Amino acid sequence: MAEQGDGAARADAAWIAAKRDGFRAALEQFDASRPLLLLSHHDADGLSSAAILARALERAGRRPEVRILGRGENAWSPEMAAALRERPLGGLIVADLGTRSEPPLPGTPTILLDHHVPTGVPEEALLVSGQGLVPTPTTSLLAWWCAGAVAPVEDLLWLAALGIIGDMEEAAGFAELAEARSRWGITALRNAVSLVNAPRRASAADAGPAFALLMKADGPKDVLSGGHAETALLLAAKAEVQEALAEGRRVAPRIRGDVALIPLDSPCQIHPLVAQQWKGRLKDKVVIAVNTGYRPGWVHFAARAGSGTDLIAFFRNHRPEGADPVNYGNGHAQASGGALPPAAWNRFVAGLGFEADMQVPA
Repeated sequence: MAEQGDGAARADAAWIAAKRDGFRAALEQFDASRPLLLLSHHDADGLSSAAILARALERAGRRPEVRILGRGENAWSPEMAAALRERPLGGLIVADLGTRSEPPLPGTPTILLDHHVPTGVPEEALLVSGQGLVPTPTTSLLAWWCAGAVAPVEDLLWLAALGIIGDMEEAAGFAELAEARSRWGITALRNAVSLVNAPRRASAADAGPAFALLMKADGPKDVLSGGHAETALLLAAKAEVQEALAEGRRVAPRIRGDVALIPLDSPCQIHPLVAQQWKGRLKDKVVIAVNTGYRPGWVHFAARAGSGTDLIAFFRNHRPEGADPVNYGNGHAQASGGALPPAAWNRFVAGLGFEADMQVPA
């Protein structure tokens, strides 16, 4: 079974109720005698989604196990499939990790919640997606809507707001964000997003403390208060990222035609932030921040476009030999990227018209 955005202009009460009903029905197909595993992304949207779902399920009497995917991990990789097969799972919830034509573990009851452009719709899983809606709801908002099917979650709205802000959808006009601003304050929400996002961007890439904090905090001010040990860890990660970002922002772009490349070499995940910064200054370019120091053996890159360019189509049209669908060209039409092995990266930049100075040792 599969559900997608139905093309409605906006998620109205009937649309949300249908998604809640579908979520509840799919959850009832899980084997309650076996563990329920929740997989989620490590950014603010993914962490908030996981915290909303885990807290709601606990309130409903279930005890979900949570696995936050880290740097270089993918829910559809052979390594992840092997790890999942070792566990007698009663059901699997995958949040903010994309979609494919098959679930991560075929034969296991699965629910997918995701707001990215789908790269496939599995028939053997429930896909809750807002694609086709305007604005497209973030995964955290989808999670908050669906979680209301199993437990009261009004007090967890601030978590959905973190995901909306974290995915740069603050100006999209979500009524839920307006309510969260009124209840918790926009400054506290923004500062909490910055703090929660820091660990996964730091060199250690450990989002565990951020998730632990979201599981116990009662609001964004509690996240920032310093009353929990995790806050100090997040502040240290944020300081490391800010130092790396300050250096990355001084790098000048290399431009060929409609593409601007910004070369970086940092163990911190600063390439999306640098790409976003240059997007506003190079509005007529596809801006790609390239980080060769993020993960050994890979070239990671983040792309942004301010001119309405469809980045999913851009990467599809420039796909080099050696690129795979798991690591290349996914995400959103205006915010995409990925990772390539060095040889494939060299083919990619050569195809864009760049000289040898933008290639890396293969």
